[in-house]
Amino acid sequence: MKKFFPLLLLAFVSLFIFSCDDDNNDVPYQDNDTYPIMRDATGTFSSSNTFTLSMDINIQNSDVVLVYRKIGNYWQSIPKTYYLDDVQNLPTGRELDYNFDFNTSEVNISTAANFNQSTQMTSSETNQYLVNQTFRVVLVPASPAKGSAATVDYSDYNAVVKYYNLDESKVIKTKFN
Repeated sequence: MKKFFPLLLLAFVSLFIFSCDDDNNDVPYQDNDTYPIMRDATGTFSSSNTFTLSMDINIQNSDVVLVYRKIGNYWQSIPKTYYLDDVQNLPTGRELDYNFDFNTSEVNISTAANFNQSTQMTSSETNQYLVNQTFRVVLVPASPAKGSAATVDYSDYNAVVKYYNLDESKVIKTKFN
């Protein structure tokens, strides 16, 4: 019996040693109380909407909103500043900024400029930067999984999709208010 007890104790302790591995570095992030949500919205910036597009959302205080603007076949992270070409009869050094802010119930995407957007843009610039702009709003958990640091580049849309294992086929499409 004296020889059997140490072996039994060793077997019992080894069960806990092997079952306590917390090394999840290879597993993509998974948060069970928040799920990533993606919504596409299209709208036109104008003086009538004060160059701001609004979308209703429902998000926890502990979560984050990421916004990307569609350019051709890819998504570009905003905020973003564009330096417009100097054009005759228009101010020089024109800058157009895309930005956004959010709270638990709303996302506002806006443009701001160091010139009058209503009158000091060419028609091609207006079409390129203000008319029928599509944005992808991604709601994600703010904190990384326990024990790991966030390893995702939030400015890289594809990295966010991969890290959070997002299904792009389930994107909700809508128009801005």
